[in-house]
Amino acid sequence: MQNPFVRPILPAKILPLVLGILALVLVDTGGSAARAQAEPAWRHAGALTGEPGYPEGFTHFDYVNPDAPKGGTVRLSDPSGFDTLNPVLSRGNPAPGLGLMYDSLLEPALDEININAEYGLIAEAFRYPADYAWVEYRLNPEARWHDGTPISVEDLVWTFEKLIEVNPSQAFYYRHVVKAEAVGERTVRFTFDAPGNRELPKIVGQMIILPKHWWTGTGANGEPRDIASSTLELPLGSGPYRLKAIEPGRFVVYERVKDYWAKDHPTRVGTNNFDEVRYDSYRDQTVLLQAFKADQYDFRAENSAKNWATGYDFPAVKQGRVVLETFPDKARGIMQAFVMNLRREPFADRRVREALNLVFDFETANKTVFFGQYKRIPSFFAGTELASSGLPQGRELEILESVRDLVPERVFTEPYENPVNGDPARLRDNMRQAVALLKEAGYELRGRQMINVATGEPLEIEFVDNDPNSERYVLPFARNLERIGIKMTLRVVDTPQYVNRIRERDFDVTTLGWAQSLSPGNEQRDFWGSEAADRPQSRNYAGIKDPGVDALIEKVIFAADRAELVAATRALDRVLMAHSYVVPQWYIDVDRTARWNRFSHPENLPEYSHGFPSIWWWDEEKAAKAGRQG
Repeated sequence: MQNPFVRPILPAKILPLVLGILALVLVDTGGSAARAQAEPAWRHAGALTGEPGYPEGFTHFDYVNPDAPKGGTVRLSDPSGFDTLNPVLSRGNPAPGLGLMYDSLLEPALDEININAEYGLIAEAFRYPADYAWVEYRLNPEARWHDGTPISVEDLVWTFEKLIEVNPSQAFYYRHVVKAEAVGERTVRFTFDAPGNRELPKIVGQMIILPKHWWTGTGANGEPRDIASSTLELPLGSGPYRLKAIEPGRFVVYERVKDYWAKDHPTRVGTNNFDEVRYDSYRDQTVLLQAFKADQYDFRAENSAKNWATGYDFPAVKQGRVVLETFPDKARGIMQAFVMNLRREPFADRRVREALNLVFDFETANKTVFFGQYKRIPSFFAGTELASSGLPQGRELEILESVRDLVPERVFTEPYENPVNGDPARLRDNMRQAVALLKEAGYELRGRQMINVATGEPLEIEFVDNDPNSERYVLPFARNLERIGIKMTLRVVDTPQYVNRIRERDFDVTTLGWAQSLSPGNEQRDFWGSEAADRPQSRNYAGIKDPGVDALIEKVIFAADRAELVAATRALDRVLMAHSYVVPQWYIDVDRTARWNRFSHPENLPEYSHGFPSIWWWDEEKAAKAGRQG
């Protein structure tokens, strides 16, 4: 789960919040030729369904402590290292936490993800027409860069233009925004290429804003700065923190800006309470856990069932100096899976993919490796109301009927179900079915090898990963595949090499995941759309190209209301599952966390996030009991 303290470096759909709409109709009654003119009203906030919960003039979000003390240091971990402080490049590894330095036009409310509410920050107000053909933002006159320079509409326009110029992924993401222009001293308009895409105002609102005057100026080395190049010069920001110190690949430290322009803004009161935020890099997962036990960093989101079950039996836990706590995970859906590269011949055939799913013994792995902590993933939106189930009905069925000639017939007649293993008899039966499917796909079991009849080549698979612990579930899977003649080898590489291989689509099979918001939209094109399949920076890792999927993505994006959005998303989910693009893995509906007991939080944490550390604070009394830090 994404740390809620860290604003995304680039627009991302971790808490995707869509703006509402209110049109103000002005009627000229001053003559016989009456005229009516529709003019959208300026708003302080907006929501997808209903109205935002906080009225204009509110003082703070309900889930914060407005009197939270300021002070202390929170130390976090980074598993990848970094080599640049440029937040917009598609290459390189940006420093963790860079989002702390930058504000965006709009700010989400962590307790209103269910209605997808956002509130103005750099933008004091915004508006757009009923057909969503454009959006205007009116800048807060108090908004400042850390050097005191006002944030300007020129900064907004320049940021947008440079973002799509230097980052191909973001050019794709923003391709429906055809123009950004100043339409007033403090007002900027973004014009879209077609009406009806109600998510576009929100997408623009999530964009971080960069200072044009700094990036087009001269660096400390006397050379002109270049937004298209990597840099380790400490950049200028506008957010609650500024960079204090770095050592590339090792650590980065941010310090709270005492005269931050928005420290009393209602979306910021009670947040960003630490004087310093530090990230230390650890490349090895085993070392990462041991560093936490040694009090080298403060908070850990535990994604290993084994670690959660066996890795925290040490004195500090028994003494209460380390707190283990789970929080409900209601803010997202998830698909984590064995992702097969459809660009490579064996996996382009659905029957091969289905055969691999039949042989994966989740039930045994969950019992013997994962301590029974997980559920099998049945959907690309697992754990939410957006997940399909049973047979399609009502509006979902109508949507599927409208694209019936483009989707598998099975979506109308067969609910998706993962194969069930867990005992030798079931596994043998599923293996027989897998062999039959492979035979249909043109393979034949000869001795102990599954052979492609047309080429005479054996079916062999390389599983690539950057985590040595993956062998706990990959090797049993490989042994099952070996029983039906398929050789799967595990190759573990370092993180930079792994990232490059995924970017370059140089893999057969790997474990990847997609976190889904409660309000899916334009990002689905990047996940599954045909246009994204061959774009290296996209999240269409599998290489899905399917006209039915493309059509249903558009149904999701242009849904008229929440009910239609849910129905269209379920239809999309159902078709994705029917194609067996991935072998679903497992999920858990809580966040497992461990922390050194030096912090306190508001009594009423938001329903959709534990908010660490953005709404937590340093507790002197607890820190004294917990002992030394570092």
